Amino acid sequence: MPADARHQQEIIEAHDRALLADAPGYSDPRTGLFVLSAGFLAARGTCCGRGCRHCPYVK
Repeated sequence: MPADARHQQEIIEAHDRALLADAPGYSDPRTGLFVLSAGFLAARGTCCGRGCRHCPYVK
């Protein structure tokens, strides 16, 4: 996640909206890339090992 606090807050808000909408993810507010939500990743059942931003399996 970017160190810029403004972008962190935008990312958290976009992620929260995706979770509330039961969406698989959201468009990163800074890059426009699609980011999978923790809810979608958890529903997959296992970690893919790719270092996803919202991985629920991080130890």
